[in-house]
Amino acid sequence: MTSTFHGLETAKRSIFTTQTALNTTGHNISNANTVGYSRQRVNFSAARPIEAYGYSHSTAAGQLGTGVEATSITRVRDKFLDSQYYSEYKWLGNYTVQTDTLEKLETIVNEPSDTGLQTVISNFWNSWSDLSKTPESSDGRAVLVEQTKAMMDAFNYTSKQLNDLKSDLTENAQINLDNLKSISSTIANLNGQIQRIEGIGDDANDLRDQRDALVDELSGLANIKVSDLSDGYTITMGSMTLVAGKSAEASQGLTLDDMTAAITSGDLDNGAIYGTVQSRDKYVQGYVDQLNQMANTIANGDIEVTIPKGSVLPEGTVLNGVTYSTANGNREITEALKVTVQGLNGLHQLGYTMNGEQGEPLFTDADGNTDNLTAANIQLNPKIVADPTLLATSMKVTFNSDGTESVVAGNNSMAVLMSQARDTKFAFDGTNSNSISGFFRSIVGQLGVQSQEMQRLQSNQKTIVEQVDSRRMSVSGVSLDEEMSDLVKFQHAYNASARVMTVIDETLDRIINSMGRVGL
Repeated sequence: MTSTFHGLETAKRSIFTTQTALNTTGHNISNANTVGYSRQRVNFSAARPIEAYGYSHSTAAGQLGTGVEATSITRVRDKFLDSQYYSEYKWLGNYTVQTDTLEKLETIVNEPSDTGLQTVISNFWNSWSDLSKTPESSDGRAVLVEQTKAMMDAFNYTSKQLNDLKSDLTENAQINLDNLKSISSTIANLNGQIQRIEGIGDDANDLRDQRDALVDELSGLANIKVSDLSDGYTITMGSMTLVAGKSAEASQGLTLDDMTAAITSGDLDNGAIYGTVQSRDKYVQGYVDQLNQMANTIANGDIEVTIPKGSVLPEGTVLNGVTYSTANGNREITEALKVTVQGLNGLHQLGYTMNGEQGEPLFTDADGNTDNLTAANIQLNPKIVADPTLLATSMKVTFNSDGTESVVAGNNSMAVLMSQARDTKFAFDGTNSNSISGFFRSIVGQLGVQSQEMQRLQSNQKTIVEQVDSRRMSVSGVSLDEEMSDLVKFQHAYNASARVMTVIDETLDRIINSMGRVGL
């Protein structure tokens, strides 16, 4: 026969199980806005049935049910969607950094504008044009010196901004790397906690949520692959292991040089760290190199000019392999002569100053050197800054009877050639020829196209990530409407279980306290 109190035990199990479901539902509602939280559910199963008690095998139909049990509390999570999120989020981390870098580059270049490099270059050419009209004017020379200094300052300042941006990106890459190491260490620690808790049969749901939220963040920093093994997550980046169970030692010694080497080897090919290093080495350094090339070319790049008839070249001038000297009797140009000179420095040295001296190199560094000029060190020759009369504007001298020479101060041939260099093509790399302004416009155009394309890629990738995350949240996220429905359902189940216990209690009370009392 069955136990007298069997019904009480069945009702008690139902109450306890339903109470667990109510508490879990409350936990879900409490964490509806918690980032990374996955909704939890109680898994019910019928309790193990028993054979009805008796001296021999029961003749009752079937076994006797013992109610319900909560076998586990598990997270609702889709590993495929997690993997898809990691795969897409790394691209967003990469594109976001590169977009931000290109936007900063656009701010530095600041074109088109009335204050950018293009404007000061144009002012430089205009000043030569104005001076060619009044080559003896001291005011015109002073203006030209100031406009040239302004152009040099613009080169210097733009170079400084670019190099400062490089330093910022290096610092940001280090911050991201430190974050990667910190996250890896925390994940390894959580692996140990989860293994310890689940080793005694419990589900470490909240700890798993914390770990997955960290993996989400890690996937934005680098391209990672996650394997869920018996000792926890193993996380790799290409052939490099970042986390292996409870250990993250392999990731703790990583340096920026290691990450740069990983990019070269292909182990690191995405994420914010990759995007930061690429932004620094590809975009920023690329524009530094182009600006340096532009500064050196304007000073020393090959340029083809036509020397007008009647010009007198300085003694010992060598052009296209020909030496022009008094001894050779060829200093005075009898026909227009087309020659190649080394930039504005070489051109300026073909003219004469107000003092009758050969022109100095127009551009130097702080030590007076003219080789390997960069946007950071180029400047107007300090001698010319100190004495604007050293600006060469004339290409004509008269020969005196005593063998001396006198410059024709009113001649403007050099100033005209200088002003005409505005539209002359310079040799930038031996094969590419362009005017200075044209070369700079190509830089600005290239930057604009790169920035627009990266913004498009970031926008598209952001949409993809949001779609994947939305699908993931539809599975793992907490729906308050659904939780309220469950709350009502479990509340009714709890009340019904309590009612069952009350009925059985009343029945037992009748049996215990009322039976056998007839006639008393």
